[in-house]
Amino acid sequence: MIRTVHTKPYDDQKPGTSGLRKKVPVFQQEHYAENFIQSIFNSLEGFAGKTLVIGGDGRFYNREVIAKAIAIAAANGFGKVMVGQGGILSTPAVSNVIRKYKAFGGIILSASHNPGGPHEDFGIKYNIENGGPAPEKITDLIFAHTKKIAEFRIAEIGKLDIDTIGETEVAGMTVQVIDPVTDYAELMETLFDFDAIRALFKGGFRMHFDAMHAVTGPYAVEILEKRLGAPKGTARNFRPLEDFGGHHPDPNLVHAKHLYDDVMSPSGPDFGAASDGDGDRNMIIGKGMFVTPSDSLAIIAANATLAPGYAKGLAGIARSMPTSAAADRVAEKLGIGVYETPTGWKFFGNLLDAGKATVCGEESFGTGSNHVREKDGVWAVLFWLNILAARKESVMAIVEKHWADFGRNYYSRHDYEEVESARADALVAELRAKLASLPGTSVRGMTIAKADDFAYHDPVDGSVSKNQGIRILFEGGSRVVLRLSGTGTSGATLRVYFERYEADPARQHVETQTALADLIGAADDIAGIRKHTGRDKPTVIT
Repeated sequence: MIRTVHTKPYDDQKPGTSGLRKKVPVFQQEHYAENFIQSIFNSLEGFAGKTLVIGGDGRFYNREVIAKAIAIAAANGFGKVMVGQGGILSTPAVSNVIRKYKAFGGIILSASHNPGGPHEDFGIKYNIENGGPAPEKITDLIFAHTKKIAEFRIAEIGKLDIDTIGETEVAGMTVQVIDPVTDYAELMETLFDFDAIRALFKGGFRMHFDAMHAVTGPYAVEILEKRLGAPKGTARNFRPLEDFGGHHPDPNLVHAKHLYDDVMSPSGPDFGAASDGDGDRNMIIGKGMFVTPSDSLAIIAANATLAPGYAKGLAGIARSMPTSAAADRVAEKLGIGVYETPTGWKFFGNLLDAGKATVCGEESFGTGSNHVREKDGVWAVLFWLNILAARKESVMAIVEKHWADFGRNYYSRHDYEEVESARADALVAELRAKLASLPGTSVRGMTIAKADDFAYHDPVDGSVSKNQGIRILFEGGSRVVLRLSGTGTSGATLRVYFERYEADPARQHVETQTALADLIGAADDIAGIRKHTGRDKPTVIT
């Protein structure tokens, strides 16, 4: 039976670049999730009888919203729903399933790298038929529908078993429960030299992969241990938990410090890697060397032809604007295009679909390629294993040789989390007001060459995205970037990025924060970061 339920709109359902994210108690309000899901379907056309993919990262409230989404999909006329067993599907795995089975689209239930639990974060995101996040024209339409929704349609489906693989008919729609790992693992086998990686492990190479009690645990166990022969126990914290074990599932040097300390210890493994809540981010560590996401993108691009899936070379490289220019130097040497986009994976989608770029990445621990339309944490780890197996060198040796060949982009990001929104907005407003007066001025002995608010002109569809981050560029190539992030659910996160290029190998081994000290001080002088945030130091430094 299908019911039409009368409802009233909520005024806070505007989806950002990563969908709608709120605290769990917000989503638990009457009809809150139902309103948003129905608004997604109200924004779409031509899906009658088509397939919808649904999956999440296993966080608290995942199963309940999956049940709601299946019931509403049935009532709205979808012909089939494919859902990950137990409600589990990593974000890149959802993208792959959409693409492989030519689904109409997909719903991802996750708040990415944010904490989970009864009072923590939850999120809903819609991905389109190419497997990538919905573009702004769709998310704007969804928001418009949330503001006027008066009813939603829902089928009475009873208690649905999503733990058993197989098909069930509910309200005239097929529900297919699929293994969350198989399709993804098969795709990885087409991209990387699994025989070479098996030989690497057989030769005694040791690694630890920290799944952070999030979605990539089952993927790591199946691919690393079962298919590649890594010793049992290589995958750590591999069981997805509703609260991620009470930890913050963000693979960085703060929330995954235990992994860093493990690899750096004399008895620790040769290689360490981690992924986040929904599996789209990664962290790479070698003995004596943390690899920044910006360097990781550049090194993957420079060594791409070592992997079978990229043996013919790259069409181009795309990076988000705040990401360091390390990849630009690789593109220049390879004679391929390089594209600087706003933050948000959806901006890479057009470039990938048009064949202009093959690999892409963000400094926020996200790297990926044209194999799916999301960033992909496990993919990045496997790419590094492929490089290590082919070059038979350590992570440190590979990174240092890369710096010697291309130069080093000293780079760091300072995050000021949960800043009072009014304070953060005031900082940005004041800085924007004085951008035009900054060029030509000297700050701590450095002359500002240019200052602007980055605007992106999409080379594929001609669209323009303005106000994507404030850039302060100094003579000699150094820069500071400031932007507010929309990935949190409380207050605002101010991200400040620092970059300085060093071509001389003799000066490429200075401690990063020391090398960037003048830029860090200059940013506070220019933007009044301490004054506006009330903070003496950032929450997280990466």
